[in-house]
Amino acid sequence: MSEEVKRISIPVLGEKMPSFEAQTTHGIIRFPDDYKGKWVILFSHPADFTPVCTTEFIAFQKRYDEFKKLGVELIGLSIDQVFSHIKWVEWIKENLGVEIKFPIIADDRGKIAQLLGMIHPSKGTNTVRAVFIVDPNGILRAILYYPQEVGRNMDEILRLVKALQVSDANDVAIPANWPNNELIGDKVIVPPASDIKTAEERLEKAKKKELECYDWWFCYKKL
Repeated sequence: MSEEVKRISIPVLGEKMPSFEAQTTHGIIRFPDDYKGKWVILFSHPADFTPVCTTEFIAFQKRYDEFKKLGVELIGLSIDQVFSHIKWVEWIKENLGVEIKFPIIADDRGKIAQLLGMIHPSKGTNTVRAVFIVDPNGILRAILYYPQEVGRNMDEILRLVKALQVSDANDVAIPANWPNNELIGDKVIVPPASDIKTAEERLEKAKKKELECYDWWFCYKKL
């Protein structure tokens, strides 16, 4: 009988992000309290001085200004010591010409990684490639997990933040591949009617061209 894989616990969407204090390349941070009023992308990588992780950090940094325009702070994390982080960041700047401007948490004892479910025993002792998107109220809004062998798509992470912000600001849902959806392009979805009266009103609005609908349960609009 095979040995049972130890179960891990992860934070739950819609709940307050677990709090912790950590040493980073930019000093001590208290998360999420130090980031009140800001969106945060907290992401883990398996190890410093590894090829895939290096490409990811370059990719995040290349989009740093785009994230900042959205009010987003980036925070990296691995179970390496802070000295390793500092030297790796220096190496990237000296050899690849890119300055990493966001902090990297040194979780050398793995406590934060365990707290956030970043270590998956069947994938080894290093952190997997986890992404946590946290809103200005410290609420966890999205989680992404990638295996160590596959690098992340930073444009998708950027798109996800934009989509969450648009959804919050306009009380709408966001279609697949937005803003290039195959059915409705860059339009957004109106929440489905929850009663007969609203459903009938939706169809009337569609007839009057006040709203676009495939049916009462699938209406959409241009922002």
